Amino acid sequence: MINETSDGPSWPVQGYRSQTVTVAVWDPWWRRPQSHLAPKAGDRRASRSPGHWGASHVALHSAPPRARRRLAHACAPARANYQIRGLQAVHPRTGQARALRASPAVSSELGLKFPCPGRLVGAGQPPPRRACVTRLDVGAHPGAQRSPFTNRRSPDGASGLGARGDVAHRSHFRSPMARPALPSTPEGTGRTQGPFPQEPEPGPPRRAQGLGVGGGAASAQCSCPQCYRLWRGPRHVTVIEEGGSGSAGLEPALGGCPFNAAQKCPAPAMDCYTANWNPLGESAFYRKYELYSMDWDLKEELRDYLVAAAPYGGPIALLRNPWQKEKAASIRPVLEIYSASGMPLASLLWKSGPVVSLGWSAEEELLCVQEDGVVLVYGLHGDFRRHFSMGNEVLQNRVLDARIFHTEFGSGVAILTGAHRFTLSANVGDLKLRRMPEVPGLQSAPSCWTILCQDRVAQILLAVGPDLYLLDHAACSTVTPPGLAPGVSSFLQMAVSFTYRHLALFTDTGCIWMGTASLKEKLCEFNCNIRAPPKQMVWCSRPRSKERAVVVAWERRLMVAGDAPESIQFVLDEDSYLVPELDGVRIFSRSTHEFLHEVPVASEEIFKIASMAPGALLLEAQKEYEKESQKADEYLREIQELGQLTQAVQQCIEAAGHEHWPDMQKSLLRAASFGKCFLDRFPPDSFVRMCQDLRVLNAIRDYHIGIPLTYSQYKQLTIQVLLDRLVLRRLYPLAIQICEYLRLPEVQGVSRILAHWACYKVQQKDVSDEDVARAINQKLGDTPGVSYSDIAARAYGCGRTELAIKLLEYEPRSGEQVPLLLKMKRSKLALSKAIESGDTDLVFTVLLHLKNELNRGDFFMTLRNQPMALSLYRQFCKHQELETLKDLYNQDDNHQELGSFHIRASYAEQRIEGRVAALQTAADAFYKAKNEFAAKATEDQMRLLRLQRRLEEELGRQFLDLSLHDTVTTLILDGHNKRAEQLARDFRIPDKRLWWLKLTALADLEDWEELEKFSKSKKSPIGYLPFVEICMKQHNKYEAKKYASRVGPEQKVKALLLVGDVAQAADVAIERRNEAELSLVLSHCTGATDGATADKIQRARTQAQKK
Repeated sequence: MINETSDGPSWPVQGYRSQTVTVAVWDPWWRRPQSHLAPKAGDRRASRSPGHWGASHVALHSAPPRARRRLAHACAPARANYQIRGLQAVHPRTGQARALRASPAVSSELGLKFPCPGRLVGAGQPPPRRACVTRLDVGAHPGAQRSPFTNRRSPDGASGLGARGDVAHRSHFRSPMARPALPSTPEGTGRTQGPFPQEPEPGPPRRAQGLGVGGGAASAQCSCPQCYRLWRGPRHVTVIEEGGSGSAGLEPALGGCPFNAAQKCPAPAMDCYTANWNPLGESAFYRKYELYSMDWDLKEELRDYLVAAAPYGGPIALLRNPWQKEKAASIRPVLEIYSASGMPLASLLWKSGPVVSLGWSAEEELLCVQEDGVVLVYGLHGDFRRHFSMGNEVLQNRVLDARIFHTEFGSGVAILTGAHRFTLSANVGDLKLRRMPEVPGLQSAPSCWTILCQDRVAQILLAVGPDLYLLDHAACSTVTPPGLAPGVSSFLQMAVSFTYRHLALFTDTGCIWMGTASLKEKLCEFNCNIRAPPKQMVWCSRPRSKERAVVVAWERRLMVAGDAPESIQFVLDEDSYLVPELDGVRIFSRSTHEFLHEVPVASEEIFKIASMAPGALLLEAQKEYEKESQKADEYLREIQELGQLTQAVQQCIEAAGHEHWPDMQKSLLRAASFGKCFLDRFPPDSFVRMCQDLRVLNAIRDYHIGIPLTYSQYKQLTIQVLLDRLVLRRLYPLAIQICEYLRLPEVQGVSRILAHWACYKVQQKDVSDEDVARAINQKLGDTPGVSYSDIAARAYGCGRTELAIKLLEYEPRSGEQVPLLLKMKRSKLALSKAIESGDTDLVFTVLLHLKNELNRGDFFMTLRNQPMALSLYRQFCKHQELETLKDLYNQDDNHQELGSFHIRASYAEQRIEGRVAALQTAADAFYKAKNEFAAKATEDQMRLLRLQRRLEEELGRQFLDLSLHDTVTTLILDGHNKRAEQLARDFRIPDKRLWWLKLTALADLEDWEELEKFSKSKKSPIGYLPFVEICMKQHNKYEAKKYASRVGPEQKVKALLLVGDVAQAADVAIERRNEAELSLVLSHCTGATDGATADKIQRARTQAQKK
């Protein structure tokens, strides 16, 4: 049904009332350069025109750069002050309405001309033929009294141009940088595309496809060259076909081209890119876009679940909460774990006690805090890891509430007990419980509380009525937020920022106080006029941004409040849950998963309305270049004249990183690449790195992967942590592809991932050990950085010992094999591997383990089969366990080593009888070993010991433990020459050795007379040269000369030289005609003293040569 109005037909929509304005749109493909004459800034005619912004907005898209800048500056006040509603321009604050001029005077005031026959038409005037006319049908719900975007009531309850009937704002208008591509001729139409459209074929009006941009103003463009339209409207856009009174009617959605019924209009993202931008104050925009359409099949609302979502795009855990009801359900609840896209990861039946709170650790382990204070830890796939208790006090008083928080030390747990006391652990990996101080006068649970981290110390902030208490490890102190509005009787909610730097407090008066977490500085305060306690309140801020905002959620309302008089509000269709992130907030419900964040500076500079930023111009230049338009050169010249081309490229690269949709990323990167071509020395590293990062991000954002990381989160998380999380999700192929694409070192990348894959492979118990071992070896091979021993340890932990042994066969390092074999009680195999390695320390380790594991007999039998191990163990026993060494020799009948053992043992005896007995045992062992020499030597040692004891008794001097030579020397020194000679005869000391001993002893005593008598006693068996040497050693040249004359001819030259008689030595050498002796004497001739002797030797040599 079509309702006729004074302006033409309209399409009725249930629950909405329609107001229609009809304007003509300038055709951009039929343009003349002289028609782009914009007024100068401050032109009164332009600024006073109440409806001129509609025409100027269209004109901005086709004007050249300089004209556009002038036009944008001139039209900015009007765009900010007026909005079109019906056939009037209404001021959003005062409500003052001015009539819209129904003629081309608007454009003429701006100094513009319409090259096409189109013109502005007023109420009751039919559009002319060939006029490209767009009807904007602005609908407003009768019950809408407030605008969710401006938090202000419209003058008459109806809304302007905005999303879902909301008041329009500047973010709804299409950026002048967005231009449509010039399409080709539609296939199958058989028509030529000219400047004027041909007559359309009659037919019913067609519904167009929506843009899919939730909550924003709709916009589209037609792809035919006869029609270029910018459609703006929250619900309905009306297309009037070309012709006088023959009009098609109002469509409730975006329609197709009125000139070509066979061709559909696409929905490019550029035309409506800023439609979901919502201003907060004058310097910040916030946008909310959909990440995933959740595919989970939840049977109940989120309010009936315990919900926990990990940050950085982490998983979501749901546990139906039957314990909160008065009568618990008979069936056990199910713990379900999903990815961020709603893909199921794990599901297990909960068989433990009542759960109070759920939370994720930094390692993506699920912490389930039970009512009895026991915390159960589960893996991402529902595998139980461990559990720990928060103490006996918590067990006795039960848990009322719990918080899981993250610090630089790890993930912590804070507990509120039934006795209204707090217990805290800052790191669950290294559990150290801390009982916080008691709050004075606390008789009931606090209205709200949270965790603060100040100076590496975890603190608890709680609210009791109008008072705030701060608990640290030492005391409880009362704090007061600076600048808090009066009249606050209680705090209903509090939230700390993601980085623990800022704090937000929601009071019962509807005020939101925002300040630093130290409660020393106030940032801002916002009055939302809502006193109902919110379900959640989280911070929404971007790193290095000066804007601070919090997101507050009620049952069906979402509000973004900050340092601005207005707030941003969204309607929630169903129960939602907020997840604070580093740079925004994730919002998920049963059907959707969205992300709300502040628009980054680079994106705002490029896409905001009438932006003349370098990046915006470069993006437009690249698009014009693709259309082979000369405008590309105009834009580039303007950027280069300002010297901002490098900045433009950097802006496009940075903005691409913050975009979620790949098409927009590509568009910005194409623009950056296009701009780089005109720079001589632009470093390509940032561009290449951004392309790589975006490819990785787009891969992990896929629905089946479900990790919606933003660029800022990705940089904070690092690639290594991201790979760990992919491995944790068992997405090994994707992780390997990312490593290969980024060219990471194998040890840090592919090798580590393959090792994790192998550890997961050994857990598949439905495959035989041989098949698993072979598959792992084929996949890993000799990959560097992969330890087969670690994989084997995982297999042993899974109860697959044989598989572990097979895997250890591929381990090239024996030092990695042996410890695991010992752990598996395969000690003999471990001993063989240790011996093969040649590492003695490793062998000793295995031997000591075997000694403690086996009994003595089995241990010795094992050693007999391993000679190398036996030898090493003997060496060990020689220093550590002598009795064990004796047992080894006895068991092996090794009498030779046993005799040596007894000899060494004899010197440990203090009494002479014990020493002699040990030596006798050694002698018997040597006889058994048929070593008569060792046996005789041992018997001589026993005789010497007995003789030494008798000498000690007779002479009263220490002789025990002296050797035979020392004993003889000592007797000579003491003057007991006869006893010394008798001892020499008893032990058959040779005469030469005895003469040497006596000569040395007498010379040490300097008893030269006794020495001379001894030399004359009989012919010396050692000659007389030793006498000369000994005397000279004692510096007695006189005595030495006595013995030099008695030296034989062969050694006389040497003896004379020792006493310093060079001349006589020369005579003896000449007489003997010995060349060696002559050379020796000549070497001792020095200076003028021995000059004659040297000449004499030379003459003797000359005569000898003549003969």
